[in-house]
Amino acid sequence: MSCGRCGHSYTLSVARLCLLLALAVLGWPQAPQVEEPPEEDLASAPKEYAFNPLQAAKELRVGEYYFRKGSYKAAARRFEEALKWNPGFAEAYYRLGESRWKLGDLKGACEALNKYLELEPQGKFAKSARKRLEEAAKRPSQSSSPSS
Repeated sequence: MSCGRCGHSYTLSVARLCLLLALAVLGWPQAPQVEEPPEEDLASAPKEYAFNPLQAAKELRVGEYYFRKGSYKAAARRFEEALKWNPGFAEAYYRLGESRWKLGDLKGACEALNKYLELEPQGKFAKSARKRLEEAAKRPSQSSSPSS
């Protein structure tokens, strides 16, 4: 059967339509896909630190910002991060000691301030660090456990 105007065959059009519907339902033939390995979850991998004084200085600046805002816990974390990038960064020990002091962690503050003085006994914060250590020595022990 054909169309009177264009001479088109209806059976050919119907056959093409059926073929297209069958391919749509069953799926187009596809080239075999190569199985890619799953992406690694980089968040679960432990962070590796190598000596990087520039990154340490950046962490110190961010920590100082948090300290000025009064976010001492965030500041302490940044100073600790700076020390992972540069373990000999004396100023980061001093700043960490000050942050821990503000948080009430006298033992941690004293450890950090003593490390600062070990690295820079005549440094620009040495006088202040010694004053903090003297204050800590005058305070009662932070871990007051009942004696038996």
